[in-house]
Amino acid sequence: MSGSHTTTSGRGLVLPPGFYLAAHPPDTKTLALTIAGAAVAGAVVWHFSRETYYSYVPPKYQYRPGMFTGWIASLLARHAKRRRSRRPIRVYMDGCFDLMHYGHANALRQAKALGDELVVGLVPDREILRCKGPPILNDEERLKLVNSVKWVDEVLTEVPYDLTPDFLHDLFTKHKIDYVLHGDDPCLLPDGTDAYEHAKKLGRFKMIKRTEGVSTTDIVGRMLMCSRDNARFSAADKERLTLEFSMGMGDTDSESSGAEEEGDVPEGQPRTPRRSTSVSRHVTVSRFMPTSRRIVQFSSGKSAPPGARIVYIDGAFDLFHVGHVEILKKAKQAGDFLLVGVHSDEDVCERRGPHLPIMELHERALSVLSCRYVDEVVIGAPMAITEDLLTTFNISLVVSGTVHETRSRDSEQERYAVPQEQGIFRRLESPDAMTSAKLIERIMANRAQFEARQARKEKSESAYYKTSKQYMQEI
Repeated sequence: MSGSHTTTSGRGLVLPPGFYLAAHPPDTKTLALTIAGAAVAGAVVWHFSRETYYSYVPPKYQYRPGMFTGWIASLLARHAKRRRSRRPIRVYMDGCFDLMHYGHANALRQAKALGDELVVGLVPDREILRCKGPPILNDEERLKLVNSVKWVDEVLTEVPYDLTPDFLHDLFTKHKIDYVLHGDDPCLLPDGTDAYEHAKKLGRFKMIKRTEGVSTTDIVGRMLMCSRDNARFSAADKERLTLEFSMGMGDTDSESSGAEEEGDVPEGQPRTPRRSTSVSRHVTVSRFMPTSRRIVQFSSGKSAPPGARIVYIDGAFDLFHVGHVEILKKAKQAGDFLLVGVHSDEDVCERRGPHLPIMELHERALSVLSCRYVDEVVIGAPMAITEDLLTTFNISLVVSGTVHETRSRDSEQERYAVPQEQGIFRRLESPDAMTSAKLIERIMANRAQFEARQARKEKSESAYYKTSKQYMQEI
């Protein structure tokens, strides 16, 4: 049959369709035209279907790369947010928090990052005295300091130093704690066991990185050392402190005949024979290494909104204490945005005398930044408040407390001359009379006990840095 691809063989067999094409393939030109026509037809169909798709399908339902996975991720994120709003993750960290410094604050910052609500357990004075020795600050002072840290949501007082199974049960049931946290440094009980062993067995323990470069032990050593050659501190044995707490500058005291080296005692003061000893004394030296990331972590990252009343207060803020917290709280109440100027080490030393400040500039700035009442900090602020400073930061009010540690009242008047002339200066009554000098005097009054505690702590810290220290990523 002509025109059909069905072929009959000579024996009456019907051949399958396609046999003819297989036996007689089209020529190359015809095949090329067929392929080109199919491609053009496909392109036309694709074009009109694509235009129809974008014309009639709403944009929010149109497909984009990652749309489906992104939708799933956002759905899960909304679910997690709703769940955590109804049942937030509560994390717990305890401690003495004696001499509150930026290391404590950074530990609390990391702890908060692991949950939604941070609950801090504050060990009472009697427990500290039983397990570690006399605290420098009392219960009330330490409570105010911990409450002032902007990452803390709740504080539990009268918590035991030992994390017993019964106390952990109360944390998990009564206080709804999900995880117990501690730094990566070892924490051993008097019997040598791990204080967090039970929490680890329950799978309710998380570890954060210890902040290196500062510790209460280190700060106490600096305070003991600073009492030398400083007219504000009187003690009969300043020279012995000079020899024992010299921040690594000749802190090894070997057997001697009692001869003194030049420079050990100020000119014009009597010399006391050096005590002979064959014991080398280890003195912790600050290992603080400031980074831009650390400052960003502590900063609130916000600027004053338009029309805000910006309050400025400046000072050394050395050994950040309850007196600082109370005056900053009062300063914040005087306006909408609190800007704090932290003076340089050189300026503080010139005003207060040798070996001060105890904490260097960036350490003091971080302590101030961790306070919930502070919005922004000027690091290395000028001593004298100039008109340019007031204009640069749009300062509406300059305040100062009534408690200060400046030697001369004349220097105070020079500092605030410009804001006083402009009528934007106010003296605030300091709610607390605590000063850095008073903290140092507390150390001096209980020097023997603090030195004994210092020696024990230095031994454990030295062993940690030599044998146990390992890299851990900070949160």
